[in-house]
Amino acid sequence: FCSDACRNSYNNKLNSDENNFVRNTNNILRKNRRILKSIIPDGKAKTVSKSIILSKGYDFKHLTEFLKTKTGKVYFFCYEYGYIQLDENKITVVKKD
Repeated sequence: FCSDACRNSYNNKLNSDENNFVRNTNNILRKNRRILKSIIPDGKAKTVSKSIILSKGYDFKHLTEFLKTKTGKVYFFCYEYGYIQLDENKITVVKKD
């Protein structure tokens, strides 16, 4: 490469598709976390209508992990905030300690 600027420009172009994908996914995850946090700003579990979270733009396809309890219940997390679906219309939002 003729200079550091040329090398950087080349690598930025080479990785731009991958970087855009990662950036877009991280943006969705951060938005999901903010939405869950807004439901329980004090960190105490709260049961709400699923439509409330949907109306705020929550994307249920993006999460960071899920935990299955010994009783078979599944919690879905976006970083330290998560939820468990109680029925078709109700979920409980929780925060990990």
